[in-house]
Amino acid sequence: MALRYRDFRLLWLGLLISRIGSEMQVVAVSWHIYLLTGSALSLGIIGLARFIPTIFFSFLGGIAADSIEKKWVMLVAQISMITSSLALAITTLSGNINPLIIYLLIGANSAASAFETPARQSIVPQLVPKKHFINAVSLNTTMWHTAIVLGPSLAGFTIAFLGVGSIYIINTISFLAVILALILMTTKESKGPKDVSFSLSSLVEGVSFVRRKPIIYSTMLLDFFATFFSSATVLLPIFAKDILMVGPAGLGLLYAAPSIGAVAASIVFSSLGHVKNQGKILLGAVIIYGLATILFGISRSIYLSIIFLAITGIGDIVSTIIRNTIRQLITPDYLRGRMVSVNMIFFMGGPQLGEIEAGAVAAFLGTPASVVIGGIGTVMATLLLAYFVPVLRNYQGDELLTSV
Repeated sequence: MALRYRDFRLLWLGLLISRIGSEMQVVAVSWHIYLLTGSALSLGIIGLARFIPTIFFSFLGGIAADSIEKKWVMLVAQISMITSSLALAITTLSGNINPLIIYLLIGANSAASAFETPARQSIVPQLVPKKHFINAVSLNTTMWHTAIVLGPSLAGFTIAFLGVGSIYIINTISFLAVILALILMTTKESKGPKDVSFSLSSLVEGVSFVRRKPIIYSTMLLDFFATFFSSATVLLPIFAKDILMVGPAGLGLLYAAPSIGAVAASIVFSSLGHVKNQGKILLGAVIIYGLATILFGISRSIYLSIIFLAITGIGDIVSTIIRNTIRQLITPDYLRGRMVSVNMIFFMGGPQLGEIEAGAVAAFLGTPASVVIGGIGTVMATLLLAYFVPVLRNYQGDELLTSV
């Protein structure tokens, strides 16, 4: 339904192509760092390099999305991402690469993403009618996970045959698809009821809105704790090389497995229409995510590992669709960018800080133990949130329909 609208369709296709390239680079960076250092802790530092710029720039990115035309914010951010990816390619192919350069360049990419993400997420409600917004969220989530299926799979084989540097070149080219889509878009953005400026008061307004909405900040906390404890993805190069012994091609399959489950589940979930007991479904999905993470950590079979990772994707996608729909529809247009910027601290901080935690625990207790402990932490954190935030566990979904 949402794909009938030209500008949404243009952006969706451009993002699909670009995300495939970006997900290929995620695999390449992890593999590259592990080849250069052989250290689980070094893999964890990747998360720190991505998270620090998010802390510094996400709120500015949110204000920019609410005060400047969103597609121009996205355009500048995409050009910045091209620059960092091209620099990765040049330094790698010239033989001048080292871990510090990689960390600095992915940090630069993360800084650009801190501006791009609030603009990208908050522009969608202006591209489709409200009645098709849930379908748009499902399509965007499906697109995202389709890229995570295709990107890592292509990356594994590309690294094996053409080397890591080729991935950075491919990613550089893929950004052009989004840039072209943004140039071709014609939708005029709606104006908010008040002017938004780069000021402390604008920042406080966004934070205060989130704080006044328990259903919003509780889903953000759930997102943070789940991704903090279950950041097994950063350790996949160790599983592929040393535990399952399947090499870079197998690494691509491991990276793709969660999104295979996610795409299948999103197709089913988006076809159900309105679903009741959404709070309980959300909490149950995250618990399934944590339990599957535990089983993956225990597994020594590539086939079982792929199955368990696919189940984590099912849990993740169901919770993601519910969370994103709630937050975007409850938030007014003029506050969406700042709401997303607050959320970025949680949904990016969780996995990035979790990568540091996972790498550190793996360095001291071993990689499988790190993954199992993370899965247990996810389940425990979810149960605690369910107990202490009754509005979350009792949420039905009808409340949203009557508030918009």
